[in-house]
Amino acid sequence: MAPPATAQPTTLRIATYYPDLTRKGPGLLLRDILAGKDPQIAAVIKTIAALNADVLVLTDIDFDHGRVALTALADRLADAGSPYPHHFTSRPNTGMATGLDMNGDGRLGGPGDAQGFGFFAGKSGLAVLSRLPIIEPQFRDFSDFLWADLPNNTLGDSMANPARAAQRLSTTAHWDLPVTLPNGTPLHLLIYRATPPVFDGVEDRNGRRNHDETAFWTQLLNGTLPYAPPPAPFIILGDANLDPVDGDGNRTAINTLLGDPRIQDPAQTGIPGRPDTRGDATRDTALYDFGGLRVDYVLPSADLTITNAGVDWPLSGDLAAAHAAASRHRPVWVDIALP
Repeated sequence: MAPPATAQPTTLRIATYYPDLTRKGPGLLLRDILAGKDPQIAAVIKTIAALNADVLVLTDIDFDHGRVALTALADRLADAGSPYPHHFTSRPNTGMATGLDMNGDGRLGGPGDAQGFGFFAGKSGLAVLSRLPIIEPQFRDFSDFLWADLPNNTLGDSMANPARAAQRLSTTAHWDLPVTLPNGTPLHLLIYRATPPVFDGVEDRNGRRNHDETAFWTQLLNGTLPYAPPPAPFIILGDANLDPVDGDGNRTAINTLLGDPRIQDPAQTGIPGRPDTRGDATRDTALYDFGGLRVDYVLPSADLTITNAGVDWPLSGDLAAAHAAASRHRPVWVDIALP
């Protein structure tokens, strides 16, 4: 007798999550994952397993050249019943030494003198966990693109040469990483994490950079950069570190992106613990001391069919406790119909 047919999935879940998987020095994250005793890592594992995404972008995880920590995390997830056979990371700009006084404080070698703020090379990088095959030969890394070369940038006089001439746009990274859909079509993941638009002075270096890191995607789609625009279907996702209504920062670029007819804004909702001052609190993706903000995004291209979307924000029980113990951010996801 033939075995019963297995129902094939009709949708895919694509998600982004800031898991706070960073530590105070290189190698410490791997140590903590392997030891299996860190309650915060256990909470992250539980959160990711419950999310059950087919493709998950992690926007805060320490990088190492052998992908050893990421592999160890994938092993822990497999043990928890949430396997991700494909995973990817690449060196971020965070902690990348420049030898220059990038923040203008008159000293060299500090975390603010790296291409992206970081106390060591690879701190707070990006990574992808996937159940879909990753087309790594077609990966495009835009992270060395210079800020001054962005058309209509807002760099202004926030930096002086030679730092200005060396400053990359990406605080962490900008990637185009394609994965293979079940029908063989590539789905391009356009991934980034921007700097917070705070923690600077009157020069507003971080605020300007934050704006332009999101503006990069509009310029890429417009074909005004020295890179070919990504073909559809694509999804822009990651941590913009900017709310379209609340908080600090120049919101022009994020609102331009959200209103672009080439993409869809699912405006995912959850149930955050505190209200915003002006925006819709149900759309918040992170909870800070002053309240909630929408800072994490999953924005599919207009040709994709969205069947569901949300922010994972349980209010009670073990899963709510795990989310709160893992990170101040919550996973953001979109379910798309398979073509």
